[in-house]
Amino acid sequence: MILYNVTVNIDFDVEDEWKTWMRDIHIPEVMATGFFTGNKFYKLLGEVPEANGATYSIQYFSPSINKINDYLENHAPALMQKHIQKYQNKHVSFRTILEEVH
Repeated sequence: MILYNVTVNIDFDVEDEWKTWMRDIHIPEVMATGFFTGNKFYKLLGEVPEANGATYSIQYFSPSINKINDYLENHAPALMQKHIQKYQNKHVSFRTILEEVH
């Protein structure tokens, strides 16, 4: 199993709206591409008190790296652009790809 993880720090002033948008719009759009078999949405606990935002991890599971590469090449740019336009200057994010170890 391959994990495509997106870590996002979102400004506190849009956090609640962003969580709703992620759950109702963005994550379903990513899942509708057909490249992932499941997902999880986590909030980082123990943030630094002076932090400017909350940190979340959105995890998408895929059976193969080829499917993730296809997603990243053909679908991710448009979906990322929607996120950037909607929350411009209100977030920072980074992505990691991990392989399950047996």
